[in-house]
Amino acid sequence: MKEFKVNPDFAITDEQSLRSLFDATHALAIQKCQGTLSKHAQAFIRRSPFLCIGTQNLDGKADVSPRGDPVGFVKILDERTLAIPDRPGNNRLDTLVNILANPTVGLLFIIPGFDDTLRVNGRATLTTDPELLGSMSVNDRAPKLAIVVEVSEVFMHCAKAFRRSHLWNPDHFQDRTEMPSIVKIILDQTTGAPSDEDAMRKIDDDLEDEYKRTLY
Repeated sequence: MKEFKVNPDFAITDEQSLRSLFDATHALAIQKCQGTLSKHAQAFIRRSPFLCIGTQNLDGKADVSPRGDPVGFVKILDERTLAIPDRPGNNRLDTLVNILANPTVGLLFIIPGFDDTLRVNGRATLTTDPELLGSMSVNDRAPKLAIVVEVSEVFMHCAKAFRRSHLWNPDHFQDRTEMPSIVKIILDQTTGAPSDEDAMRKIDDDLEDEYKRTLY
């Protein structure tokens, strides 16, 4: 595949040029941005089993990580503070290391079946407070740490992206078997996947067993 490069003649490099392409922002789009968690924002968070958290390091390298748990897993500590449990993962710690370098974070809360989403921006701190972690236990297992977010901006995001993508529409669901398993993809990209189907199936089964053992 030929390498693509943006034609500099068509690159947008300043805000004035960018805004000239669009109509003026509707007043409500500006006014809807709140500095605290309203009753509606809190209700949305309590219903949400899934969020994405965006972070950056000091060099501007960005990362987005999914976080999921039972409904209401994010603790609302007060109208300006949230706590997110950090569950077992692959131990790359990309999000956590970024927060140590640059505490600014962006959260996107998603509720299955809802086309609108909730966006929260703020500053994050990592904590091992045992009382807080104990309140986030699942299956009698507390997280090793929590991400506490001091909220600076909160606003609802409209449904257009989810409606364009038909994300929740079963008629648009895709067959996962049409692509290789995640293990095969990673092995193909690194050390090489075994050509023997039985050996590959065994590796996939081992991953499923690991999911069951290490989810919490």
